[in-house]
Amino acid sequence: MASALARGWGEPVLVFDALRPRAEALVDELGGEVVDSNAELASRADAILLCHKPDGLVRVAAEVGGEATGVISILGGVTLADLRAAYGETPVVRMLPSVPVEVRRGVTCHARDREADRELEAQALELFGRVGPVVSVDESQIDAAMGLMSCAPAYVALVAEAQIDAGVRAGLPSEVAGRLVVATLGGTAALLEAHGNDTLKVRRSVTSPGGSTARGLAALEHGGLRGAFDDAMQAVLAR
Repeated sequence: MASALARGWGEPVLVFDALRPRAEALVDELGGEVVDSNAELASRADAILLCHKPDGLVRVAAEVGGEATGVISILGGVTLADLRAAYGETPVVRMLPSVPVEVRRGVTCHARDREADRELEAQALELFGRVGPVVSVDESQIDAAMGLMSCAPAYVALVAEAQIDAGVRAGLPSEVAGRLVVATLGGTAALLEAHGNDTLKVRRSVTSPGGSTARGLAALEHGGLRGAFDDAMQAVLAR
């Protein structure tokens, strides 16, 4: 996610990574500088963006050693309370992006916070707004939001893969099936946005009584499509 965000912003980066070759590859791609420690990074940045694994929270905060003037976290499962416990009086903001930020089409969820430093919060909202829409939700809703937008690119890719495979089984070349499915997904998303996310309206505009779309929808319902997505959400929340 760190590299996806960096590519979406398209600006030189100041980066530290325990795997230095990975940091060097990102700097080679985008420009900027690899620093030697989290403390150096924090001392030179207006705010640091936490992109490490969640279980590294306390360790990284100790490495920063009070040098950070602001902390923006994209760590899944790490609450605002966790961030404050680790970073003390340093202002914190919690964001949850999705991987299409790399192409500036990723949704980011922002956890509302009554105690937020408004200047840092405004900076974070502006920064993430450059790579897609930002939606503010209560922190208690973040896990459900993750199930819809942070995990969803993998789900959508799986749905596209299943459709492409079905097209190949029906006789289409895989390249043609891929172009048809991916272009249709993008076009349908734009159509839904144009109609205020009214899924029923769009679905009815395509479906004639007894027609091929109606038969296909009935097969998807019979196959348990809705139940599968509900199961996926419950699996996310169970974490």
